[in-house]
Amino acid sequence: MSWEVVVGIETHTQLRTQSKIFSGAATAFGAAPNTQACAVDIALPGVLPVLNRAAVEHAVRFGLAIGARLSLRSVFERKNYFYPDLPKGYQISQYESPIVQGGSLSIHADGGAKTIRITRAHLEEDAGKSLHEDFRGMSGIDLNRAGTPLLEIVSEPDLRGAKEAVAYARALHSLVTWIEICDGNMQEGSFRCDANVSVRRAADQPLGTRCEIKNLNSFRFMERAIEYEARRQIELLESGGTVVQETRLYDPERDETRPMRTKEDAQDYRYFPDPDLLPLVLSEDEIDSIRATLPELPAARRARFTTEYRLSDYDAAALTASKASADYFERAVAGIERKQETLQERAKLVANWLTVDLAAKLNADDLALELSPVAPERLAKLLSRILDQTLSNKMAKEVFDAMWAGEGEPDAIIERKGLRQISDAAALEQLVDDVLAANARQVEDYRTGKQKAFNSLVGQVMKASGGRANPAQVNDILRRRLG
Repeated sequence: MSWEVVVGIETHTQLRTQSKIFSGAATAFGAAPNTQACAVDIALPGVLPVLNRAAVEHAVRFGLAIGARLSLRSVFERKNYFYPDLPKGYQISQYESPIVQGGSLSIHADGGAKTIRITRAHLEEDAGKSLHEDFRGMSGIDLNRAGTPLLEIVSEPDLRGAKEAVAYARALHSLVTWIEICDGNMQEGSFRCDANVSVRRAADQPLGTRCEIKNLNSFRFMERAIEYEARRQIELLESGGTVVQETRLYDPERDETRPMRTKEDAQDYRYFPDPDLLPLVLSEDEIDSIRATLPELPAARRARFTTEYRLSDYDAAALTASKASADYFERAVAGIERKQETLQERAKLVANWLTVDLAAKLNADDLALELSPVAPERLAKLLSRILDQTLSNKMAKEVFDAMWAGEGEPDAIIERKGLRQISDAAALEQLVDDVLAANARQVEDYRTGKQKAFNSLVGQVMKASGGRANPAQVNDILRRRLG
């Protein structure tokens, strides 16, 4: 029997707030060590935590976005454990009564859609950071992150294998950035995932013993770590061994996971309600006011793209992978000057350029879409010149390269480079006649059934025009002339 890999993901999402969850200290990344840790963060005697309203609103936004049940009354608790970068000796979190319960997230994996259940999402504070690289034989402690607001999002073990796990993580990353509760910067630790991995022989058997892989901060490493861990567990079980429940770290240089510590259960943390914090109470009116601030969500926008613009499911999914790409697409479609074509034709042209040509340039220059040198309105002007037959697709790519290099607006580039397409029927007919007269043998080959000869004649006309002849018109004229 084959093995089934079962994965559940716990995601620590840093919330986009100016200050920490229980203090007024800043949350900006990159400050000198221990310069953004106030008396509350370092747990000086006599200090009291004060809840950050913005963090609560972000949690509510997420709950609404996944269709979860929002707790009108939730409780903060102390999660007790001892670690050098945890100055209080406990972490303020939520356990028995989290603010967000249930909900789901749709993913696309292996060509199909799948719904992943969300167990819960709860508010908590981050710990500090231990620094091991800069101190010979010692570790340093940076408490700048201590108290940073987190929303820990826990999935059910509905994911099967590494690829589904990565699809879920990408979808979740897209959602939290879409609704603007997290900046999504994985390199800075704003979006960190822990993967709980187990294996079993058949789908109807109980879940196997799970191991948790901590702090996966890239989708590529997540896939590799889960694949390695699944292989390790399968080989262990097939050799007669047993899997021990533990926490493991992934080493990308060796491409392996290794033990970190025995996996704790909830009772090991001795949770109890934090006596310094009152229960968090929400009203339906407050929830409704937050609901009114939500943008059109990815699933709804994807569905609208397939109906309003008649895009394929594939194109709609690609364009709604981020809010930035969805916004860029709609601004570009709206900016096209020529309206003779249908909305569907204009949308398909924009979609092709955005997902192929523009995406290739962004990848080559390692740029985010928001930093593209070609804004959507400028791309729309270029595509307008394709639609009005000023440019062929090949010529448009040359103009696009010039726009990317900062050489100006498309119309100016077209005039400066002499790239205007020849669409005058009389001029094209003369070009075709000249080519036919000079290539009698190829004409005869075509008339005896050799299709390649036709393509060769088209190439000769395009060459004679300096690549400026309208290809569609050239094909039509040639077919008429050749009978």
